[in-house]
Amino acid sequence: MLQGSLNEQEWTLLSTYLEAQDYVELTPSSWREAARIYYDLRRQGLTVRSPIDCCIAQVTLENNLLLIHDDRDFETITQVRYLQHLRFQP
Repeated sequence: MLQGSLNEQEWTLLSTYLEAQDYVELTPSSWREAARIYYDLRRQGLTVRSPIDCCIAQVTLENNLLLIHDDRDFETITQVRYLQHLRFQP
């Protein structure tokens, strides 16, 4: 998120916001399961633009989280995994 900051003011705002957030980490099995999501998608002829999105989806699944996003890859991932998500479109 920070790398997309438009200016110093936005960097500071986002940085402050992120400091107050809880973080969840991927485990070794998380990485494997994320790769499995990618594999399962490919086997069905589906492609995501970023394998990192599979990692985000996996950590969301493992922690029973709601994923709020604006990324079509998560719509694709829902074709192979049940993902609690909400597409945010500003």
